Parts: sequence; structure tokens; C-alpha cells
Amino acid sequence: MKILIVYYSFEGSCKYVAEEISKNLNAEILELKPKTDVKTKGILKYVFGGKQAFSNEKPELLPLEKNINSYDFIFLGTPVWAWNYAPALKTFFSEHKIKEKKMALFCCSGGGKGKTLENMKKELCENEVMGEMEFVNVLKQTKYNMEAAVGNWVDNIMETF
Repeated sequence: MKILIVYYSFEGSCKYVAEEISKNLNAEILELKPKTDVKTKGILKYVFGGKQAFSNEKPELLPLEKNINSYDFIFLGTPVWAWNYAPALKTFFSEHKIKEKKMALFCCSGGGKGKTLENMKKELCENEVMGEMEFVNVLKQTKYNMEAAVGNWVDNIMETF
């Protein structure tokens, strides 16, 4: 079974989770990269990032390095922006139709997923979502705690598959 982890990471939390999933499953990783990303420092990240999220902007992404249709199972991850998935995923959903795949969804937040996972499932309604998880304050957790949390979640998903 070919497994792909697709994610966008703003400050590194989703990247960390994606890499942990990959370690557990020996899966390939695909990072979504906007051509121009919001700056990660200071208050301006909230101003410009919030504007993108609330105005439903779709930032242009760099070309994908992998063909998502050649995978059987896809993990998809995003940071929570304004209680929803990041604008990079809005672009991804509009440009890449994923159908008839087994999937698992994750989001990384500072303490509130809002409707992130629910809205992702709406976009992916032609797929079977096998699991979902919110990881909170990822970069503030101990490495041991995060490895265990991700590992347990992945194990639970793969047991049902």
C-alpha cells in the first residue's frame, strides 16, 4: 500500500507531525508550499494570515512534486487559521480533486480546531476518512509525548484499515 502525507506547515507544527507519521509508516511526504507565504514573525503574521483566512484567499502554490493519484492512503494536515484550514489547503482543494481514497486528517492548533476537520471532510466527501486528530501546542510538548500521541493515532487508524 502506498501512503502519502500531504501537509502545509506555517510555523513547523504540522511538519513535525507529518515527519512523525512518516517515521511510523515509512510513508512519503509532500509539503504544500505557497509561492509567497505570510511572514512568520511579529504581529503582521496575524494581520496578513487572518486576512487570507477570512477573505477565503487561495495563494498560488508551487507545483506538486508527487502525483497524489498514485497513492492508496493519504494523510492530510494543516494548521488552524481562524478556526478553519489554512488558505494553502483552499488552493490545494480547488486544484486537485481527490476521489475514492482512504484518508486521515490532522490539524495543529494553539488550542481550538474550530470547524477545521469538519470543513476538510466536506471538501473530501468523495473519500473515506478513516481518522482525524487535533494536535495542540505541538512544539511546546516533549518529544516523547508527541511521538507517543502521533504513534498511537497512526496505530489506531491502521488497525481499522
